[in-house]
Amino acid sequence: MTTAITTGALAPQRSALVPRLLIGLAVVMTLVLVVVPLVYIFWRAFGQGWAVWQANILHPNTLHAIWLTTLIALIVVPLNVGFGIAAAWLVARFRFPGRKFVMALVEIPFSISPIIAGICYLLLYGRQGLLGPWLAAHDIQILFALPGIVMVTLFVTAPFVAREVLPLMQAQGSEQEQAAVTLGASGWQVFRRVTLPNIRWALLYGAVLCTARAVGEFGAVSVVSGNIRGQTNTLPLQIELLYNDYNAVGAFAAATVLTTIAVLALISKAFVEARRS
Repeated sequence: MTTAITTGALAPQRSALVPRLLIGLAVVMTLVLVVVPLVYIFWRAFGQGWAVWQANILHPNTLHAIWLTTLIALIVVPLNVGFGIAAAWLVARFRFPGRKFVMALVEIPFSISPIIAGICYLLLYGRQGLLGPWLAAHDIQILFALPGIVMVTLFVTAPFVAREVLPLMQAQGSEQEQAAVTLGASGWQVFRRVTLPNIRWALLYGAVLCTARAVGEFGAVSVVSGNIRGQTNTLPLQIELLYNDYNAVGAFAAATVLTTIAVLALISKAFVEARRS
């Protein structure tokens, strides 16, 4: 009887210890893998003073990389928002043969390495590629220029909005939209006044994820951009070039811009998650 009581008394203590260990492990891993690298980036970037950081950021090649990265995000995110809404609407509201295959196609970028995606575009649109001779004959340049960078960034970021919007549209059903149609609303009115308000937070969440990925994409862009200084270098590529040129301070200074964007994306993500819940 005494043994049973002792065991029962110790059981809650043993069960309480496991969550504390897991929480402590999570905190330690977060500090080591996230917080310490972030602090180190800013420490190295500002280690020689504000003037040195500013001089590196205001270098023409770095400024062009920031501008190009921003331009790509401004092009890619709206296009992916439109594509994500269309794909989610198609799969959630219609029943047709190959419906699951459509969603599998949308999610293909998640299963393909960005490097492989870049090589596929290179083999398709390069000078020796399938469409290369035709493009050259018509003086159309896709690779090593803005169109190629936009295309591969669109590819790697395509699933983000659709994957966030689709489950919500499926869970909500189409009863409200059908009721609006019955009351005489047009297709655009149904979308603007019924569908969009219902999916707005999932849509914003997907757009935040899409922006973060578009700004930080490295692998696919490195294949199709040509790494031309001051022309086709995005910010991640510029950071690599600066580091390879032994300009560590310049690389860390440029990295602070990407880090700031990532932190803002995380804050936006947390805000959207809080509003969704």
